Amino acid sequence: MSHLANSCLRRPPRGGNNKRLKECLETIYHTYNLRTLIHPDPVEFLYVYPDPKDREVAGMIAASLAYGRVQQILKSVACILEKMGPSPSAFLAQSNPGTLRDTFDGFIHRFATGRHLSFLLIAIRDIQNRYESLNHLFLNGFSKNEATVEGALCAFGQHIITASHGCCGHLVPLPKRGSACKRLNLFLRWMVRQDTVDPGGWEGIPASKLIVPLDTHLHALSLRLGFTTRKGADMTTALEVTHRFRQICPEDPVRYDFALTRFGIRGDMHPDDLISYLRKTLN
Repeated sequence: MSHLANSCLRRPPRGGNNKRLKECLETIYHTYNLRTLIHPDPVEFLYVYPDPKDREVAGMIAASLAYGRVQQILKSVACILEKMGPSPSAFLAQSNPGTLRDTFDGFIHRFATGRHLSFLLIAIRDIQNRYESLNHLFLNGFSKNEATVEGALCAFGQHIITASHGCCGHLVPLPKRGSACKRLNLFLRWMVRQDTVDPGGWEGIPASKLIVPLDTHLHALSLRLGFTTRKGADMTTALEVTHRFRQICPEDPVRYDFALTRFGIRGDMHPDDLISYLRKTLN
């Protein structure tokens, strides 16, 4: 990441260069938004589940654990989903707090323990039982009159934390804790958008309302592009960056997220290559 953070475009593209920048981003999207480039990315776990109720459970697990070394993320998510069988939703419906604690006793993913995980799963189970799906719960807090899903995201995260009796640890982030909510926004990208990479499955939420999952890769690139001057990767920064991407692609501001973040995540795609391409194309 230091290569990306220390590189700079000689003239960061701003308002007048939106057309050129969109052409550049579209080229990157069509070149790198491919199933063949997904690994290693936790979104790969969602393809196994055609039923949206199973997919949203797998997605919440994968997104909640999407921090730290990517190989450890994949290992942890695979371990959990293997124990849950072919239908994670049915597994939860047939479980109780005691069986979940026993099943995941000894689980550790960095700071997350089996206790944190079991309480998160209890919350998901109870929400699916009461609202039928996580999708329906999210829609309860969603308004098409709002510019983004920020308000609904806050309500959704708080509801899960409350349903877990406050015992899911840091697995569910909240903006009021200073978080950009990258993992929840990543979950929404997977479940709302539908293209070659993102499987979709949720209804009632336009892609135009999504917020970019702001990780260190995208934050550093956004600084170089002049999309933000903020050094902290919090929700305010995520909204600033989302606003600039929305100026380029109003109907789908997170469209380029997967393709751009391949540089730095995959070992064979270096951030310097992306910066070099942007320099050559935009200056």
